[in-house]
Amino acid sequence: MFVAGLDAPPPQSPNLADATKYQDPFALLTARLRDALLSQRKVSIWQPDKTKSFQVLLVDKDIRFPPRKIGLPDDSQHHSPLSPLTPSSPLYPDGLIAPIWIRKHTTLVPSVFVLFLRLFEFPLHNPRSPLDGPDLDREKDREQEERKRDGELASYVASRKKSTNERNMKLTVVLMASRRMLDDPALDARLTFIRKQSGLDARAALFVLSPVSSSELGDFVQSLQQALYEPAVEYYTSHSKRVRRKRNRHTQAVSSYSNPLSPVGHAGTIRPLRPEGWTVRYEYKMACFAEFRGEDEVALKHYQDAYEVLAVMFGSISILPPRTKRWAEAKVLADCINIKITKLYLYNNEHSLALSHHTTHIRKFGDLSRGWGIGEETFEYWSWVARQYRILAELLEQGTHTTLSLPSHRPAAYNTTLYSSTAQNPSGSRGSTPALETDALRSLGLNPSHALQHPGFYYYMAARCTEMRRERFLITFDVDGMSNSPGFANEKKVDHLVIILELYTKSYELFKKYTPSSPGQSQARLTLWIAYRIGQTYFDSGKFDMAIRFFERIAKTYRRENWDPMLRPLLTTWYACVQQLGDVELSIRLLIEMLGHGVEEADEPGTLQEDLLAVLKSTVPSSPDEPLIVDLTGTQPIFDSNVVFWTPEVKVGQAAAFQVSITAPSDVAISDLPFISLSIRFSDDTLPVVVLRHSDTEADESSKVTHVHLGHVTKTDGVGVPPTLKTNLRWKQDSTLILSGTFSSEVPTTLKIEELLLTLVEGSWNIQIPMDPCSYRHMTLPTSKWLASLKPLKFIDVKRDNSSSVIVRHRPHNVLLSLTHHAPACIDEVYPIVIEVTNADNRELEVTMDILLQPTEVDDAVNSITLDDERSSGLIKGISFGVLVPGVSSIKTLNLSNTGGAGDRMIDISIQSRVTSRHNSNENLSKSEMEDVSEILQTLTVPTVKALNVAYDVTYRRPLVERLGLADLGRFEENFWDEGEAGEALVTLRLECAGPWALELQKVELERQNNDTAKVLEASTDMYDEEDFSTEYVPGDEFSGSCRISLQGDEQQAIPGPGTYLVQWRRIHNDGTRGSTSTSVFPLPPLRPPTDGLIGLLQISPVARLHEGLPLILTIRNNHPTRSASCTVHVEPDPSDGFVVAGLRSGRLPILLPGAEEKILWNLIPVECGYVKLPKIKVVDHRKLTTNMGEGEVEDQAVKIVDVRLDRRKESVIAESNETEEATIPTNLESDSEEVWGAVLVLP
Repeated sequence: MFVAGLDAPPPQSPNLADATKYQDPFALLTARLRDALLSQRKVSIWQPDKTKSFQVLLVDKDIRFPPRKIGLPDDSQHHSPLSPLTPSSPLYPDGLIAPIWIRKHTTLVPSVFVLFLRLFEFPLHNPRSPLDGPDLDREKDREQEERKRDGELASYVASRKKSTNERNMKLTVVLMASRRMLDDPALDARLTFIRKQSGLDARAALFVLSPVSSSELGDFVQSLQQALYEPAVEYYTSHSKRVRRKRNRHTQAVSSYSNPLSPVGHAGTIRPLRPEGWTVRYEYKMACFAEFRGEDEVALKHYQDAYEVLAVMFGSISILPPRTKRWAEAKVLADCINIKITKLYLYNNEHSLALSHHTTHIRKFGDLSRGWGIGEETFEYWSWVARQYRILAELLEQGTHTTLSLPSHRPAAYNTTLYSSTAQNPSGSRGSTPALETDALRSLGLNPSHALQHPGFYYYMAARCTEMRRERFLITFDVDGMSNSPGFANEKKVDHLVIILELYTKSYELFKKYTPSSPGQSQARLTLWIAYRIGQTYFDSGKFDMAIRFFERIAKTYRRENWDPMLRPLLTTWYACVQQLGDVELSIRLLIEMLGHGVEEADEPGTLQEDLLAVLKSTVPSSPDEPLIVDLTGTQPIFDSNVVFWTPEVKVGQAAAFQVSITAPSDVAISDLPFISLSIRFSDDTLPVVVLRHSDTEADESSKVTHVHLGHVTKTDGVGVPPTLKTNLRWKQDSTLILSGTFSSEVPTTLKIEELLLTLVEGSWNIQIPMDPCSYRHMTLPTSKWLASLKPLKFIDVKRDNSSSVIVRHRPHNVLLSLTHHAPACIDEVYPIVIEVTNADNRELEVTMDILLQPTEVDDAVNSITLDDERSSGLIKGISFGVLVPGVSSIKTLNLSNTGGAGDRMIDISIQSRVTSRHNSNENLSKSEMEDVSEILQTLTVPTVKALNVAYDVTYRRPLVERLGLADLGRFEENFWDEGEAGEALVTLRLECAGPWALELQKVELERQNNDTAKVLEASTDMYDEEDFSTEYVPGDEFSGSCRISLQGDEQQAIPGPGTYLVQWRRIHNDGTRGSTSTSVFPLPPLRPPTDGLIGLLQISPVARLHEGLPLILTIRNNHPTRSASCTVHVEPDPSDGFVVAGLRSGRLPILLPGAEEKILWNLIPVECGYVKLPKIKVVDHRKLTTNMGEGEVEDQAVKIVDVRLDRRKESVIAESNETEEATIPTNLESDSEEVWGAVLVLP
């Protein structure tokens, strides 16, 4: 979008400028419009957004557009100045596209032209008096002046409209007017006049703007862009159509195209652009116009078509001869199209396609470059590859600053659910198979050429390619005949190191940004590698101090993570930098460290040794009196050293044999290094430091192993001096020095060799090199070996962990533990366990004991242990047995109490003993004596069984007493007890001796616990004394007792038992002794009396006299809570009956309300002796049922009659001691339809 008419005001003096700023609102409006328009769409590399915004350029009102064609516009023989058919064109005769064509459509020719103009306003006239009438002459002058000015304005707009129409541009005019003018009634007429006279379009062509605030001005700019967006899209669409028509005409005319063959490169030969070139040109133009419109998919398609045709052109030297001007232009065009395609793929988040196309472009043109003679051996090739990677890195970097999100390449989780479902149903639907295959393929890996990395990786690739470019250039620099080529002359002007350093620095910063925070990731190490390359580049540039800063930081990590192959070249370059700076001490440290890493394959083994000796002989230390300590901690050691102890542990005062082996490297010579002493420091500070001095004794040439015996190393008293030991401290390659000896300790500890110290003296230099006694070069961990003999040489493998140290322990205490008890234990029993501790040692020992009762898995089990005066359900700690002299025993009894269910109880017993001094109790024990503690651990498992098995048998009887009415005053008495429907319960107790031991029952007692719903009336155990019980019950014997319980209430819930049986017993051991008395508690079971509905109770005496009257009472009770009963009674005598019945034979009873009862009396006269059956009596309940139609039907149902003499409803319950859960035997209740009547014994 071109915007004209917003020219910046000329600079003025400060005072005048401030006054104008506040006086002229249009100047302020112009400034705000400039800021608002320029803040719209900025020119940037990454622009994926598709908002309706324009790139705004501020231009002059009289700007001239470049000509479309040279000659008459209607002449078909004339072409654009940039056409290859125009002789004056830079593309004549066979050019593809010129960069100025892109500049033309981005900066020289707009899609819309917005012109800001000032609408003329006649000066305001203020009348002298409000009573003055309008000045007709002034109004006439105003109209004439406005018409004149409007005509001039329309003429100017018409001229600009003519220039824009030539290019099919949209012209929009914005007239700036004051707020007063907006209220002028003549404004509409003036605007209509201007539009018609200027020829402006009727839509989005004329706007009026007055000075407004910044927020309102922003809304205006947004609405202006939205109104002009569609004309702009139409402008580029018409361009695309025009180019497409040309391409179609050109395609149709290809068959008639004459292509005379001419020698390649022939002087004066004019080679017109071939059809392939025209296709590239048109496809590229349509792609650009589609990109201007925001149609990325269309642009991508045209760019791809142009790229494919361009690749075909490069494949033929007759179309694009190599190393020509047009070849170079086409090569640049191919690179531009490649990055365009890559960018459009990234806009659509198709990362794999973007990277794949970029990689294919490099590979394809790399193959072409080999045919052109600029392959990998030329600096031109690597310059081009580096440029491609750098462009991609810059594109990704720009994208990540805004909307581009890089993909994560973590391995996909395997879909086990999908796999299992497919494995179970292999013949299932075929739709699940592709998902499974895709999941499996993702789990296998990822194609690296399709895995888009962060920009730092591609900056790194560009830097590596630039290094190759520099390397090839330096090779070419020495080749004759190349110094005069233009490419070589340009390459000489390039500072390669500056470019490499810039690329590596960008890559390093981006790698740090994208490196995961967790350590150990591969990208973190690649970051260090990039830092090393930066240091190497500084070294090549001669900036040695900067290189050393990088090397110092990188070496710390490489040392810590043991990256020897990467650390070795770093140290070499670091040493070269230090040599240039003249730091002698650092040179010595680096050379000694480099001895541990070895030399390169091309170097001699003695190279590092010679360099070190040369430095030592040619220099002097800065502090001659102080030794130079070279600490190799964390670095690769010079020697392979190891310490081996023969035994893993020894007792206090016992000698521990050890061997120290020091092996020289095999790939580095150190035999000329002047080591003068080797010191051995032990972990026990009381042991002296063993020093071995160098002697010039000749070593055995036939053996690479030298053995030195150190003897027994004893504590020093500060008076004597340890003997001087000497040996040859000149190691040949792969030779070994073995030092053997013994030492001991009087206190328990862990003995090991703490440090080895080598001292090297040359001239004024005194260098001390501390070494780890167990260190290995190249991180190899060989098996520890013990030298058995020198002739023949024999080693013994020591295959155990921690062979480099020995543990010194106290002698264990000889303490005996004995446990005595009679298993199994019984529930509710106090079970004694006798613990006996005996001191079988020759020292006095103080013995303490801890006892832990483990939790059990038995539900509701409550266990406890008691010892002396302490009782606990878990741990009893610190039980003292006192000081036991040798041969003395101490006994304590532990009582185990068990309740709940049967099962195993586990007890952990810990006996701790320590040495004590009995003769002098005031003497303080040393720390080692306090640590002389031994412990014996033993776990005791006590099986626990039930002593008694208890079972209850419960039966229920219906109540026979007459119910009181609801209004009876007896119900309100304090001691009122209403059996109601509950009646009575008869509970029978059965105790069985279930354990393996015989028991003595001392007492069985029912402890009453009457409640509101049940009370004990009588119990059989109340009639027994303690003397009545049997003295001994063997396993299988039983004891029985019963009780009668009265119940009240008609709730459906269970009634808690109104008492508990207390059983006192004790165990009878095999020897006839009795154990302690134990008490078992068995609560009565919950009572669940059954309920009745309508029932008949038959009462009659069981004995009668012949020919004497016998009363028979039948009670009909309605226990239903809501339903009334209408009953009839029928007596059905039989001639064979032995009774004469006097009473009601058949009749209807009164209506029985819920809870009511009715009694019927008969008098029976027996007429025969013996057991006589009762006459048959039948009670029928006439129920009235309701059907779906609402009409009632009568149904007769027989009422059950129960002989109260046989009234027993059973419910048997087995009760567990101290358990709340009870196992119920299946009940054998009365059948509702079965009636069992007893007979009457008739006596004469």
